Amino acid sequence: MFQRWFKPDPMKRRGKALYEQVLEASRRPALFGEDGVPDTVDGRFDILSLHMILAIRRLNRAGSEGRALAQAGFDAMFKDMDEAVRNLGAGDMTVGKKIRKMAEAFYGRAQAYEAGLDAGEAQALAEVIGRNMLDEIEAHEPVALRLADYALRMDEALAEQADEAVLGEGGPRFPAVG
Repeated sequence: MFQRWFKPDPMKRRGKALYEQVLEASRRPALFGEDGVPDTVDGRFDILSLHMILAIRRLNRAGSEGRALAQAGFDAMFKDMDEAVRNLGAGDMTVGKKIRKMAEAFYGRAQAYEAGLDAGEAQALAEVIGRNMLDEIEAHEPVALRLADYALRMDEALAEQADEAVLGEGGPRFPAVG
């Protein structure tokens, strides 16, 4: 009787695998530093969000199973964010507020990036990326354009993957960058 309550949820496991794959792709050194975003907590969150947005975007086109996996990946990401905020010393009373603010930032970025990604327009996407990720950096336009080009290449590569592949273990695969 109690077995069903304690049985592992396969979609949660798949969502965690998706999040780990997205996290790995978002840690590419070339995305940070002088030619990328600042290697800070905020910069890492921005790049992680970009990769998760791209993965969710692809998964949402893979039907109801893809949407369920996208939601499970999102849930795994924010569960990890919750743990990270707690590990950074936030008290129980403030964790919820911080996570809500991060989720709002994520949804805002997802909505803002969508138009540029849909249009395949690097300049429009670069303006949004610059405003969201690089606003504190002077003369950030070349970095924003490079990140927009990267995002468009990743979006295209993910779109080329078959539904069966993106619904497999770990979700869509981000190709190596050269």
